[in-house]
Amino acid sequence: MAELPLRKCSFLSLALRGARWRPLKPIVTLFYPLMFRFLPLDSVCENAHWSAFHHPQPEYPLHILILPKRGISSLVNAPSDEPQMYADLIQLVQVLINDFSLADQAYRLITNGGQHQSIPIWHWHLVCESSCK
Repeated sequence: MAELPLRKCSFLSLALRGARWRPLKPIVTLFYPLMFRFLPLDSVCENAHWSAFHHPQPEYPLHILILPKRGISSLVNAPSDEPQMYADLIQLVQVLINDFSLADQAYRLITNGGQHQSIPIWHWHLVCESSCK
């Protein structure tokens, strides 16, 4: 796994902490589509609707964040009339599972909501507790 320089990682960590602060949540949601250009992300892969990158503050040996390319604030607010967006999510996760040889390992795909959702953008975590490729 490529490591982000400490300075870039610190900036991303600060940005994520700021996104958790209630007064900033509407601003983060509004400017979210532009954030991919300016935040120092260790990109893994992407497709038309989703982008995956290594978590800047991983809690597992493999910890990948999967975010929609447009700002969707929560699962409750996710569009129900865009089947291709969800097909692209599944395809991206399948690519990640193959690329990191997770098919025969214990891995989890997690999404958080409500009080467990720390940033105001719906996202997924692909995690593996053992050492992964």
